Amino acid sequence: MNVLFHRKFSKQYRKLTRIQNAIDERLSLFLQDPFHPKLNNHALIGKYQGYRGINVTGDYRAVYELIDKDIAHFVDLDNHA
Repeated sequence: MNVLFHRKFSKQYRKLTRIQNAIDERLSLFLQDPFHPKLNNHALIGKYQGYRGINVTGDYRAVYELIDKDIAHFVDLDNHA
């Protein structure tokens, strides 16, 4: 699986210094197995309909769009609220 990062995702990553290790760990796990149970990979609704999310921490998720079967485009780091 290849991943791309949107400018908004990268900007949020730089701001969230306290959870960068958790983000790195979850992205590494995503590269190994996008549907690992720890990630809770799920389809999103509402504002992000058509996108998928993986859990980073209890409060944060990484939002991505599957461009191709082997390419994920991470667009946002958002809280679950």
